[in-house]
Amino acid sequence: MTRDELRAHVLAALSGIAPEADPASLRGSVALRDQLDLDSMDFLNFLIAVHQRTGVEIPEADYGKLSTLDQLVAYLSRKTGTK
Repeated sequence: MTRDELRAHVLAALSGIAPEADPASLRGSVALRDQLDLDSMDFLNFLIAVHQRTGVEIPEADYGKLSTLDQLVAYLSRKTGTK
């Protein structure tokens, strides 16, 4: 899986949680919760959807490290060995 594919999976998962979100307007270095006004349950459901789409297990201990789109894609890239 490429980084672009991982990013596409993340955005697809996000569209299920925040269908009003415009992926083109998301800033990769800004917290997703702030950009989309997601509450903690929305964010948890989003990470579950990312796991279902990518197969990457995301332990709760890592949730705090995954606040931005860039951080999440980098994390998934490391976990999948994608460059």
